[in-house]
Amino acid sequence: MFPTINLKLMVLSFLMLGVLFSCKNEAKTETTPTQQKAGTEEVQKQGQAFIKEDGSTPNVLQIAIGSPDHTTLVAAVQAAELENVLVNAGPLMVFAPTNEAFAALPEGTVEDLLKPENKDALANILKYHVTAGNYSKEFLMKFKKLGQANDQSVTVEVVGDEVLVGGAKILASVPAGNGIVHVVDKVMLPPTE
Repeated sequence: MFPTINLKLMVLSFLMLGVLFSCKNEAKTETTPTQQKAGTEEVQKQGQAFIKEDGSTPNVLQIAIGSPDHTTLVAAVQAAELENVLVNAGPLMVFAPTNEAFAALPEGTVEDLLKPENKDALANILKYHVTAGNYSKEFLMKFKKLGQANDQSVTVEVVGDEVLVGGAKILASVPAGNGIVHVVDKVMLPPTE
């Protein structure tokens, strides 16, 4: 009788081990494409700026990326590594200079600002185009100045029916999921102190 109990215990033990191992492997962690390709050229970009939305209203960065009139602005944002600033929860107001506005700067200015060694100066200029809030063009008429993301202020003027922010005229306004994009006709340069 003793050997029979031992045999039954061994069989029961094996069965329990089998159940334990099968349960343990149910919670497998899968590797992401980024983990699988780490160290190769095809590593996916990570961070808040590269999160795909579910089809809701695009954020201010997505609006700029989707605009053929803002390719220079997008290149500048990428060179300054400020993508995450433009996808923050907000609300954010972005005064987005057009390609023509950048082209109106003195020759070679944009190319010079896009150099890696000028990243901080470029970031300062771009942050001067961003402020907290979500104000329409009409509501902006109530302000004399706005505090910008670079910790400086920009003047707001009303000339006739037009609103000028830092001397730049608002050409159009596009609502965003995290604020508003005001398309402007001029690159606003922060005052030097």
